[in-house]
Amino acid sequence: MILVRAWFTLLGSTNIHPLAVRKNTLRTDILNKAALHADSDDFFQDLTRLISYPTESSTESGRLALSAYLGEVLTPALEALGAAVARYDNWRGSGNSFLIGTRCEGESLPTLLLYGHADVVPGQSGQWAAARDPWVLDADGDYWYGRGIADNKGQHWINLTALRLVLEERGHLGFNLKFLFECGEEIGSPSLDEFAAAHAEELAADVFLASDGPRLAADTPTLFLGNRGGIGFELAVDLRAGDYHSGNWGGLLRNPATTLAAAIGSLVDGHGRIQLSELLPAEGIPRSVRDALANVKVVTEEHDPDLDEDWADTSLTAAERVYGANTLEVLAMSAGNTADPVNAIPGAARAVLQLRYVVGTHVDDIESTLRSHLDSCGFPMVSVRTLTRYEASRTDPTNPWVGWASDSIQRTTGTTPAILPNFGGSLPNSVFESTLGLPTIWVPHSYPGCLQHSPNEHMLARVAREGLRIAAGLFFDLGAPRDSGVPSLRDLVESA
Repeated sequence: MILVRAWFTLLGSTNIHPLAVRKNTLRTDILNKAALHADSDDFFQDLTRLISYPTESSTESGRLALSAYLGEVLTPALEALGAAVARYDNWRGSGNSFLIGTRCEGESLPTLLLYGHADVVPGQSGQWAAARDPWVLDADGDYWYGRGIADNKGQHWINLTALRLVLEERGHLGFNLKFLFECGEEIGSPSLDEFAAAHAEELAADVFLASDGPRLAADTPTLFLGNRGGIGFELAVDLRAGDYHSGNWGGLLRNPATTLAAAIGSLVDGHGRIQLSELLPAEGIPRSVRDALANVKVVTEEHDPDLDEDWADTSLTAAERVYGANTLEVLAMSAGNTADPVNAIPGAARAVLQLRYVVGTHVDDIESTLRSHLDSCGFPMVSVRTLTRYEASRTDPTNPWVGWASDSIQRTTGTTPAILPNFGGSLPNSVFESTLGLPTIWVPHSYPGCLQHSPNEHMLARVAREGLRIAAGLFFDLGAPRDSGVPSLRDLVESA
C-alpha cells in the first residue's frame, strides 16, 4: 500500500494529455455498456439467482444457504475478477463467516477496500403482496421484489458487476482491489471488528467504499460517510408481584406506569427534545457537518409519512436532525393489559428506549449516567439495563477522497450528489474508519422506501441502472492514469 498523498501526486497536473479524449471516450463506452447491461435479461437473471439463496443469518437453514452463497456465488465472482479468495467459516466460533478477495496490480497503485454482506433478514413468507415468494425475484414495472435485493445482494452485485465491466474494457483495473464479505450484518456483525483487527494487513488499503442503506431520495445520487451509533436500553419499574384494585389502593400505592412515564419524560419530553445534556454531542454539530448538510433537503416519497416539523430540536433543519444530531426514541412500553384493562394498579411497567447518536457524544458510561440522573430525579426504583450497542463513526466531509468521489459521480450523472456526513441508521462503519483507519465512503444503490426489513422489499430498476453507471465511473476514475483527463486532487491532499 502507498501513501494517499504520494498517489495523488502521481496523478500529476490538471493539464489534459492529448490521449485524454480517447480515455474519456473509453469512460463513456463503459458507462454506456453499464446502462445496457442493467437493462439486460442477463443482469436480472444474475439477481434472480442471488435472491434464490435464502441466506437468513438468524436461522440454521439460512446459515447453510450462506455457506452455499459464499462458495457458489461470491467466490466464482471474485475469481472472475482475478482475485485470490480466502474464506473463514464460523470464524473463532463467532457464528459469522468472512470472505476476502484480493487482486494486486502493483505496489505503486492505490488500494481500494470494498465491503458487502451476504446475509438477509427473515423472508417473512406468506406476508408479501400478490402472494410473492421472497426468494423469487419478481419484476413489476420499475419495482424488483425479493428478499435481499436492496439489502444487500443487489447492491454488492452492482459493484461486482461494475468491476467486471471496467476490467473487461480496460484490461486492468488500475488499482489494487480487496473485497470483504461477511455473513452476519443483520445480526449485529458478530466479531467483524475483531476479524478486521486480526487481518489488518490483509485488509490494508487507501480508501474504503461500500454500498448499503438508502440514498437521500430515489432520484438523488448520494454519498454518506459513516453512521450514527445506537444504544438500546430498558427502563423497568418492578414494584409488586400482582395488580391491586385502583379504587381500594389508588393514592396509597405507587403506580409503576406513571413512574415510568415521568422517568422517560425526564430524558426526552413529549415533543421529542432530549432533556439530559449528557445524551447530546458535547460540542454540538461541527461546522464541516453543517456545511455538508446546508443544501440537503429531506423529502418524502409515495407511501412515506409526512414529516412532523414541530418534533425534536426545531432549531435544526430536518437534515441536521436526522444526520447531524441525536434522538432518543421509545421503541416499546408496557404496563397492565391494554387489550383488556382491569380496574387495577399494575405491579410493573417496562419500556425499551434507543439513543441514536453522532460522533462526539460521550456514551462509554451511559448506564452510570442514566442511573445517576434517575436517582437525582427521585426515581431510584427505576432500573436501567443496556441491551444493544454499536458505535458512531464518520469521515470528515472535507476529506479529499469525499471530493474525489463526488466529482466522479457528478461526471457520470451530471448531478452533484448529496453528501451526508453519516447515515441515520446503523452500519459497521467504525470497523473500517476506526479499527482500520480508512476514509469511508458509502455509495447506496437503494432508496428510503425500499422496505428492506419488511415484506415487499424491492429495488427500483432505474436506481439499479444509475447505480451501475455510478459504480463503473468510480472504478474507472480510481484506476485512471495521468493522461486520462480526470482532475487531480494533489493540491487538496497536500493541504489536508
